Amino acid sequence: MQEILTGKFAPLPLMLWPPKSLRIVDWNIERGQQLQGITDFVASANADILILQEVDVNARRTHRLNIAEEIARKLGMNYAFGREFEELVQGSKNSPAYHGQATLSKWPILNPRLIRFSKQSNFWQPHWFLPKVEPFQERLGGRIALVAEINVAGRKLVTYNLHLESRGTDALRISQLGEVLSDAAGYEAECPVIVAGDLNLDASRKAVAFAVAKAGFQDAVTAPHTPTTPAHGLFEGGRQIDWAFVRGPVRACTGQVHRRVKASDHYPISFMLTG
Repeated sequence: MQEILTGKFAPLPLMLWPPKSLRIVDWNIERGQQLQGITDFVASANADILILQEVDVNARRTHRLNIAEEIARKLGMNYAFGREFEELVQGSKNSPAYHGQATLSKWPILNPRLIRFSKQSNFWQPHWFLPKVEPFQERLGGRIALVAEINVAGRKLVTYNLHLESRGTDALRISQLGEVLSDAAGYEAECPVIVAGDLNLDASRKAVAFAVAKAGFQDAVTAPHTPTTPAHGLFEGGRQIDWAFVRGPVRACTGQVHRRVKASDHYPISFMLTG
């Protein structure tokens, strides 16, 4: 589960100096079940870096594809995929299926690694009384952050790709976020850092916003009270749970929630990084 899958499909960059700006897209792609719609959007977005959650590898529901590799190959990008869970219902003993996070880049990805959070809900663990069929999602593993260093024409950019626990309390999710912020503190102040993903909580809440600001991060999208998931029924509105934050000698601008994109149960968010 600690092994990281990687692939290189980007042409060798010819630029000798870092570009003036990078376009970043963060998106929970709902396992990649609407792969064509996902690929169409990210291609039109012309992103330099994709930070994706809920990405399948070898799962029945997504036709046994390596979803990250399919997107990377079609767009000419490099990728790193971190295993969050082994999906027991979606694979077999001889052909396991996985679910996790993928970071894609037009630039070389160096030293990818995982933070497997020390506190987990254990909600997804197998139970003897549950049948090994859908809709039960029995899994082995736990929530992670996928960390990657990206070499942008000789300048290091660090990305943290998060998927915090959907089952459990905000206190658990804040604890998991705290592990990421503590790890990011190990990078020098001059190193640009992006923390993005599906946080499964509203990061504008006082306790979360304070922790993020104290760690030196700023909201990259700045779209207050804009849901990043669709409404469910008449009485349950969408939630603002997908977030991106930046730190270092960079500035985020033109942040956007793409609410017209219907290829997942989350909307993609994007921003430009300059500096």
